[in-house]
Amino acid sequence: MTLRAEISPIESATACAALAPGQLSFVDYARADAWLNYLSQVDRAAPFLGSLGRWVETLKRPKRAVVVDVPIQRDDGTIAHFEGYRVHHNTSRGPAKGGVRFHQDATLSEVMALAGWMTIKNAVVGLPFGGGKGAVRVDPAKLSRVELERLTRRYTIEIANVIGVDKDIPAPDVNTNAQVMAWMMDAYALTKGQVVSGVVTGKPIELGGSVGRKDATGDGVFIAARELTGRLGQDIRNQRVAIQGFGNVGSAAARSFARAGALVVAVQDVDGALVCEDGLDVEALSSHKLRSGSVLESGLGIEIEREEFWLVDTDILVPAALEGQITAAVARATNAKIVVEGANGPTTPEADSILADRGITVIPDVLANAGGVIVSYFEWVQDHSSYFWREAEVRDKLGQMLTDACDSVWRAHLEYQVSLRDAAYILGCRRVLEAREQRGLYL
Repeated sequence: MTLRAEISPIESATACAALAPGQLSFVDYARADAWLNYLSQVDRAAPFLGSLGRWVETLKRPKRAVVVDVPIQRDDGTIAHFEGYRVHHNTSRGPAKGGVRFHQDATLSEVMALAGWMTIKNAVVGLPFGGGKGAVRVDPAKLSRVELERLTRRYTIEIANVIGVDKDIPAPDVNTNAQVMAWMMDAYALTKGQVVSGVVTGKPIELGGSVGRKDATGDGVFIAARELTGRLGQDIRNQRVAIQGFGNVGSAAARSFARAGALVVAVQDVDGALVCEDGLDVEALSSHKLRSGSVLESGLGIEIEREEFWLVDTDILVPAALEGQITAAVARATNAKIVVEGANGPTTPEADSILADRGITVIPDVLANAGGVIVSYFEWVQDHSSYFWREAEVRDKLGQMLTDACDSVWRAHLEYQVSLRDAAYILGCRRVLEAREQRGLYL
């Protein structure tokens, strides 16, 4: 029998255990607080919601949280068990939408926060989706390809009753990709007796994926940076950019910045960091990373310790790895003038306040990294119609949607005299709660 645990709102609200920072300055201790960070961001928007404030608890309680056991047979014949999660945070505006990550540190509270951020993000950019997220607590680097496929298929079967083309649409996230989505799509098809191409997005092109999806999040990070630096009276050209995380999002963002004439002067990945005052050759570094799995030993810059990355002289800092990376210590140390959040929840609330006090502008994740879910929406639409667009059309529509969203957030920022993050949350919370109020409660 499949093990599933429905987590109550009260249990979920207390599921997050904080870790003490101790004496470490740049340690990623804040990831365990992700759900509390999300709640604090909603609380900051609450005073601006007017009569909609009576519905604000809707945003503080996941609609549904499912925990599943994911057993697989290892290549040596042993049986291994992994814990999986799928959270529907809110579906007032439409089906849940959000990625699936495979990571050894994944927790339920983290996935709850990621789902909550997806709710706000989808509303900010005007998509007809609610927020969802999923994860399996596993280090995929320790699995063979066959074991990874078994894990993906078993996880999909375990959550099959809560996903669906009009219910909840997963997508790639940390340590997952188009191949993982293909396995998920196929496993789900076996439960339905037919192919349901729209059940996941971020699929291979051959299976109904959209052109432009792979680089969409990174491209969107650049678009948001370009639009809002322009409103701050700055030209993106010749801006010095440092990017933390050089995976799919970070590398795509780096290429977009470089093509626009910005200088990518530093990058960091799990192995270390690389700096070049005259600007890194981003294309060459991307090719090296693809071959070797690391930014190190590329011969393209000076190698430095990971913690030294935060001290690099830069204009724009792009955290594009995991949540909780910009802690209070990092916020005090950085030389950046603008932070563009390519990752979900990379800045802690305490760090956010420090950055604001220092006059450093933060372009929030719920706007800056929305490019991926926007093109996922395009893919979902194309799957529904069985009519697929050209890449130029996808890029044009992505640019227009993100530009419109930047305009809306900027206007709210000026109207309410709040940070860009608070402005985005005011917009997103209002849109979700307006839908909740219009739909009403089933009595």
